[in-house]
Amino acid sequence: MSESEAACFEDIELGREVEIGRHTPTRDEIVDFARQWDPQPFHLDEAAGRASPMGGLSASSCHTYSISSLIYSRSDEKLRTVAMLGLEMRFPNAVRPDEELTLVRKLLDKRVSSSRPRYGVVSSETVMRNERGEDVMVMTSSYLVERRDVEGG
Repeated sequence: MSESEAACFEDIELGREVEIGRHTPTRDEIVDFARQWDPQPFHLDEAAGRASPMGGLSASSCHTYSISSLIYSRSDEKLRTVAMLGLEMRFPNAVRPDEELTLVRKLLDKRVSSSRPRYGVVSSETVMRNERGEDVMVMTSSYLVERRDVEGG
């Protein structure tokens, strides 16, 4: 989907949960990401992972968020987002190698920005679940989204 086809503020339907996409991280992907960005033993080695509170090799939280960004970038469910205003994230369960992850989003609220009326402020909850239905990332966020045919800003 091109940026011009992405949904504007006026197109947003609140309350509907939408599957954004899926991804299955491999062992090599998890280890390669960790080697470069988060070289903790439980992200690099199965034995170290088993000996840790993680209970096995697991993706870092940074990698988990990056996976969500990758899924979103490939999706047809894009919004004309201008800027992130804030987010809160939780990682209640570990991401394991070769488990399919599914990203879903629910748009919770929207309003016209009082300081920048060319944009709307949108809040959402985005959840990534593993193939057992366990949440591995829960993110609530707010961001600016372009309004259609509005001048100024």
